[in-house]
Amino acid sequence: MDVRQLANQIIRPTLAYVGDGLPGFATEAAVRLLLGTAAVESELHYLAQVPTGPAQGIYQIEPATAEDIHNSFLRYRLALRSRVMELAAAHPVEAQQLASNLAYATAIARLVYWRSPLKLPAEDDIEGMAAMWKQVFNTSLGAGEPAKFVEAYRRLIQPKL
Repeated sequence: MDVRQLANQIIRPTLAYVGDGLPGFATEAAVRLLLGTAAVESELHYLAQVPTGPAQGIYQIEPATAEDIHNSFLRYRLALRSRVMELAAAHPVEAQQLASNLAYATAIARLVYWRSPLKLPAEDDIEGMAAMWKQVFNTSLGAGEPAKFVEAYRRLIQPKL
């Protein structure tokens, strides 16, 4: 997947729409964090967890995570929930849209980070983004390592921005 096209055609417009009125939601740092997340999670091309598992889409979001975003976060933020749901298609079911609907998956991925109390690293702080990815997105239970994020970012994102 072309990194610039992903950033310009999907991530930036999605963050601008979903985060309308939310300071810091649609920053360049957020765009780069999501690009790095897609790079480390799916190498920018897997749509299902390899070798097998529940994670879906370029961000490798588990349906249970998306469900939790809806039930414990968006449920109490109706305007934000409305904007996210406007991105969802009528078909297939929402869990499958994590793989098939890039805008919806991007919104959910950004909300995983947004609901964290951690401050977003600077747009050029790859190590900071790696640490945030590990703590917030991959979590202590995940097999990912910050060094893997840094390597994927430097190999797949940095040269193409």
